[in-house]
Amino acid sequence: MQKPVLMFVASLLGLSLSGCANLMDSPPSDSPTEETAVSTTAPKALPEPVYGDFEPEELYLLLAAEVAAQRGRYDVTLVNYLKAAQLSRDSGIIERALRIAQSLNGDNAQQQLATLWLETDPDNLEAHRVLAIQAVKRNQLETALSHMERIMDLGADADFDNLAALAAQLDPQQQEELLELYDQLASRHPGNLEIEYSIALLMKINNQPATALARLEPLLEEHPNFQPALILKGDLLYQTGLRTKALDHLLLNTRRFPDNRQMGTLYGRMLINEGELQAAQDEFARLMEQFKDVPGLRLSHALVALENGEIEVAREDLSRLIEQGHHTDEAHFYLGKIADGEQRYQQAIGFYEQVEQGNHYFPALSRASALQAELGDIEGALGNIRKLRDANPQQAENFWLLEINLLLEHHRKQDALAAANDALTTLPDSIRVRYARAMLLDTLERAADAEADLRHVLDQEPDNAVALNALGYILTTRTDRLDEAETLIRQALELDPDNPAILDSMGWVLFQQGRPQDALEYLQAAYRQFPDPEVAAHYGELLWQIGEQEQARVVWRKALEDNLEHPILRETILRLTGEQDL
Repeated sequence: MQKPVLMFVASLLGLSLSGCANLMDSPPSDSPTEETAVSTTAPKALPEPVYGDFEPEELYLLLAAEVAAQRGRYDVTLVNYLKAAQLSRDSGIIERALRIAQSLNGDNAQQQLATLWLETDPDNLEAHRVLAIQAVKRNQLETALSHMERIMDLGADADFDNLAALAAQLDPQQQEELLELYDQLASRHPGNLEIEYSIALLMKINNQPATALARLEPLLEEHPNFQPALILKGDLLYQTGLRTKALDHLLLNTRRFPDNRQMGTLYGRMLINEGELQAAQDEFARLMEQFKDVPGLRLSHALVALENGEIEVAREDLSRLIEQGHHTDEAHFYLGKIADGEQRYQQAIGFYEQVEQGNHYFPALSRASALQAELGDIEGALGNIRKLRDANPQQAENFWLLEINLLLEHHRKQDALAAANDALTTLPDSIRVRYARAMLLDTLERAADAEADLRHVLDQEPDNAVALNALGYILTTRTDRLDEAETLIRQALELDPDNPAILDSMGWVLFQQGRPQDALEYLQAAYRQFPDPEVAAHYGELLWQIGEQEQARVVWRKALEDNLEHPILRETILRLTGEQDL
């Protein structure tokens, strides 16, 4: 058993010491030399090997580190390498230890090793980069910039723009601090392209698009082909409301720089936002042809084609992605939607069931379960949900909500309530399940129990605008506690002032208090944003009461077009007009 150990020690020395500055490469002892070869040429003298001068304790630490790595104990490997680096102060050992720390995401070890490396080599670029990153993680922004400035002084790329981009993850106060530090940098290095661009990027992140655009213009006048700034300008033009100008700018520059994928993708997405779907599809087709190895472009092309009604184009793209093993969950989900829309329900279920993870997993499972139930097998659908819940307890809440919603869709309210009760037995702190039960209890006209659940939610999350609104609305429609209801709804409105559901609640409680003129602006705003049948019922009733009966009929007729049997809408029309049909 001794031979493998000796061989391993030799391997260790080769791995650990070959990077050291004081060890030169030499051929292994059993390699053929010109002296042993058949040749008449006199052998050349070999250089004397120079071995690393390590103390026994250092060698022991290195050996123990490598043995631990062989056994999968990488934490021990890192600790021993860190100690060996601190004892030896050898650049090769420090570098290897740093690589191990990076692979293990060991931030403290990286900080110690990079600091040690700078003590032995003050101009080491890698050490400065590591310390800059670590300073950002610790929110020590001034320290980070000092290391980056030193990198720039040493003639290397300091990545100022990457640090600026990371500012989106900082709080507003830190963003302001970083912007001030960049301004100080700019004063020390006037005209530096990367710093000026980074300042404009920071201004964008700080929600100052107009200021950022003004900062960017002189830079582009001097450097008209600097592509990152051209991309940022397009984004800023769009943010400042100059949408046509933004699209024209990006159209021009995507043709000037057809190999810039980021620019083309931004242009395509802007076209989608503007509803220019055919142009967007054409742009993604161009990008897909230009960058054949980027599967995300094919997915984008497929989704735009789907929006354009070009089903076969989308189907071909999505099928190709599955064949190539890229974006398979998204591809299966959208193929399921295509089959669903074509009423090929069994095939749709098959596609949905192949979505295994990601954002589309639960929507796919929900729709597959709904289709299975509609095809007559609701018990099978419920059984599948329960089986998956048992196998994935960490996502139990989502599976409980799927079961509750499926039961509600099939008008099994008591079974849904039983499921909600069971869910809260195992997940008593689940806000989402408790809210769902409150809404269900309200439909069962158990207002006191619904209120208790919503109070429980608000005890945990006092600023939950949805719960505040729901409780206020229940008090409005189920009780005479209108002043209390108004207070709750006003709190919700302060938290989410543009939410049409809350606007509707505010208008309705004011109307119930006998304040129709105060209610009018809220119900108008709610109807304008979200003309669903319940909002239409409320708005129409207000119009009817203030003498705008013909306008009320217009609102109700429009709502009835797609919601002919909506109970609240029907009850309101019948109560006020005495008519079954308008």
